[in-house]
Amino acid sequence: MENYLLGIDNGGTITKAALYTLDGKEVAIASQKTAMIMPEPFHTERDMHELWQANIKIIKEVLEVSKVDAEKIVGVSITGHGNGLYLTTKRGEPTYNGIISTDNRAKTYIDTWYGDSRFETEVLPKTMQSMWAGQPVALLAWLQDHNPEVLDRTEYIFMVKDFIRFKLTGEAYMELTDVSGTNLLNVRDQCYDSELLSFFGIESLSHKLPPLKSSTEVCGYITKQAAEETGLKEGTPIAGGIFDIAASAVASGLVAENKLCIVAGTWSINEYITKKPIIDKDLFMTSIYCIPNYWLTTEASPTSASNLEWYIDKFMVQERLKVEKEGGSIYDVCNQLVSSTTPEESNLLFFPFLFGSNTVPSANSCFIGMNSWHKQQHFVRAVYEGIVFSHMHHIERLLKYSAQPDSARIAGGVTKSDVWLQIFSDCLQIPLEIVEVKEHGTLGTAMCAGVMTGYYESVQEAAEKMVKVERIIYPNTDQALIYKNKYKRYKATLEKMEHVWKVDV
Repeated sequence: MENYLLGIDNGGTITKAALYTLDGKEVAIASQKTAMIMPEPFHTERDMHELWQANIKIIKEVLEVSKVDAEKIVGVSITGHGNGLYLTTKRGEPTYNGIISTDNRAKTYIDTWYGDSRFETEVLPKTMQSMWAGQPVALLAWLQDHNPEVLDRTEYIFMVKDFIRFKLTGEAYMELTDVSGTNLLNVRDQCYDSELLSFFGIESLSHKLPPLKSSTEVCGYITKQAAEETGLKEGTPIAGGIFDIAASAVASGLVAENKLCIVAGTWSINEYITKKPIIDKDLFMTSIYCIPNYWLTTEASPTSASNLEWYIDKFMVQERLKVEKEGGSIYDVCNQLVSSTTPEESNLLFFPFLFGSNTVPSANSCFIGMNSWHKQQHFVRAVYEGIVFSHMHHIERLLKYSAQPDSARIAGGVTKSDVWLQIFSDCLQIPLEIVEVKEHGTLGTAMCAGVMTGYYESVQEAAEKMVKVERIIYPNTDQALIYKNKYKRYKATLEKMEHVWKVDV
């Protein structure tokens, strides 16, 4: 009798569930969009009741589409977006809307904490990461000052995946890879820390933080009520699950130190694993990985492929309507436009800072170097290249602490574009390995369930059996100097623009 693993991904506003065989073959997948709520400027929230109903819907749909008997699902695991905040009562009822990690209401707290001399000497050695407004420490501090009655009603502080797991099991836990990216945890010692919470002014909330578990530990079983709502079998075990950036990494097969993992989606995520944690105030994050005694070193910012979505929505509306009417894809059109140009043809630059930046906080997105002869294809190429250069900016920081990788595993929407992948490979001058997977988040977390059940002894073994390289993109060496000079110009222009963006008008 064949058995299956269920992976659930609550990243962003799209909730997904996918069913896998034990060797990693995708059997069925379902997704459901939930609404982004913006009640005030800089607030990004979601209805937690709607989120739970979305999870019920996709689990039912996967079972229906796959026609797999729920008894054959031997393990469940969940991933979800990092940071943000999900608060509930003891019975799992929300005490506030879920807050997504793009929320920026608490920015002033970050400015204050960075101005405190204790950050570099006492906090950073424990947290190993930067601070930003969408982290739970900042959101909890904001609620404490602006909405304390919410915290009075709250029994549990969760990340999104921990909230969904609680709804399925009735057992409250925080999972290590996820919470290690929030500043709530002493990452160095892998424990909660009263001195750390005191720095953020939230030590009085420490009793609301659930116990810690690892990615592959059993964190409860499907309850009778959850079984009736979802169609899953009562008593099915659920693993701790995994931080979404780690899920993408492990689903790409990142289990060795000589590889780089790139995720090009809404965020530019660039990462590798080490046996020794790296701590630097200029580094985005070092977090706990799902492999014992390994750390995930990450450079990231919201400067990736979502910038192309914006460009298409704003400047290619007619092209999109025309091609969709003909049954085609606007992304194929974009690829054709880029293919019709060469990298040396135009020096038009694009800074992909529409949703955030990896330079000064006040940076804005822009095109630089426009001329009257530039056509649509030059602008689209500039967007493709600008996003790659933004990834390069992060990768350069990472390589301060690591040798040049042998190859890179790449995930995200960019993997659907061979043209774009070639630009990545030509800029990096290393091979890109594309794995045979549609949804990295659901596969990565399903791998944790595979280890939890004992079917695999380790995450490394799960990766070896469940992750398959589909194809390899090799760099064109004759493009190396062209892109080296183009990237050099990007960095030089970026440095000059930082002074412009810093000016208060």
